[in-house]
Amino acid sequence: MGKKSVPYNDEMLFQNTSESRMTLDDVYARMTRFVSSDVRASYQFVIGTDSQVFGTYTKFITGVIIRRVGKGVWACYRQSIVKRPLLSLKEKLSFETTLSQDTGYLFAGTVLPAIEGLLLPYVYQGAALEAFIDIDAGTEPLRNPTWAYVEEMVNRVKAMGIYTPRTKPDSYGASAYANRFTKRPVRLVM
Repeated sequence: MGKKSVPYNDEMLFQNTSESRMTLDDVYARMTRFVSSDVRASYQFVIGTDSQVFGTYTKFITGVIIRRVGKGVWACYRQSIVKRPLLSLKEKLSFETTLSQDTGYLFAGTVLPAIEGLLLPYVYQGAALEAFIDIDAGTEPLRNPTWAYVEEMVNRVKAMGIYTPRTKPDSYGASAYANRFTKRPVRLVM
């Protein structure tokens, strides 16, 4: 995929249940290989972030998912740590959205065009690609205390001009996939 334009650190490494320490190039290769195996399918590219406060720090997980609608998925995630507890709901949701947007930009100029190029010759045979950023917030005031911030986060994602924002209950990238990896504490080296 060419030269790496992003500095690498542990936050720039991805993993999933079967692989660890994947670079962006590794993730790009696996996603394009996954799509190449069925170029006549409909795909959803999804990014979503969730977080968990653990005493003295806050752990963020950003999930990156390529879903072949009705026929499988390939996914990975990256972990980010803020070395303080983020207790403000707005600050936490805003940082989650920022991490999703930053990750979204990493893929916007590389993997999304590559996937589109693979699918374009087959659009009349069912090939399609939708791109989403899932926001871990809901619009129902009685059920979701995040409802007050939904409009702001949705507008931030819309302003990118690349991804369609989704909120609960449709935001599975954040509220299901990323959430599942936020539960285990990490060992911090201070």
